[in-house]
Amino acid sequence: MLEHPVAAEHRVPVGGAQGMHCPYAQPHANFMYNLLFCDDITLFMHGRAEQDAGMWGPLLADAPDQAVLRQIAKDEANDSRVRVLACNRLRMAGAALPPKQLLGVIVEVALEDGLDVLAAFSDGGVRYLNQSGKLAVFEGLDTPVAPLAHAVVAVSESVVDRIGPWEEARLPPPSCGRVRLSFLVSDGLYFGEGPFAGMQGDPMAGPILSAAARLLEKTVDTSLASIG
Repeated sequence: MLEHPVAAEHRVPVGGAQGMHCPYAQPHANFMYNLLFCDDITLFMHGRAEQDAGMWGPLLADAPDQAVLRQIAKDEANDSRVRVLACNRLRMAGAALPPKQLLGVIVEVALEDGLDVLAAFSDGGVRYLNQSGKLAVFEGLDTPVAPLAHAVVAVSESVVDRIGPWEEARLPPPSCGRVRLSFLVSDGLYFGEGPFAGMQGDPMAGPILSAAARLLEKTVDTSLASIG
């Protein structure tokens, strides 16, 4: 069953500092992990001088133009993560947003040796962080993994339709033996979590995990082929 872990020790007051979770030994892997969720605009300000052109200028502005942010958020030609950032900046400003527009799915599997993370975005982009801290990145529609990324997002839409956004700060990564499914949605972060075996058999989570397993296999095979 999809569940929200809400033990008191995991709760962070709404509006508190997001902080940066560090499940990996490597700083670059922790940086990439936190980037996936698109909920800390300061992480995207690295190399700000090069980003002032185009959409990054208004997106990273101290007081962004909400009309421009809305245009960025709704333009399906934009990188999905950029659209999530625009939505999050609008939400933080108290602006109303269209609900239930799914832009990305993040699957976290906590293993004995570390955290495996697979992210699939609506534009076909994929990020895979292995428990060792190694990273695979695929961008755009013209990659072997893009159709499977779209499949993960598509099968997740029915789950997003049935649950709602998490109203508190993002939790630390799941503990060993658990799986978390996070959904980057226009009106906030949605997620569900549970033991791995239970999630595999769950009618909501199971199809997502099956689609994610196919994407992971293709991602690993494609990455190995590119260096072989």
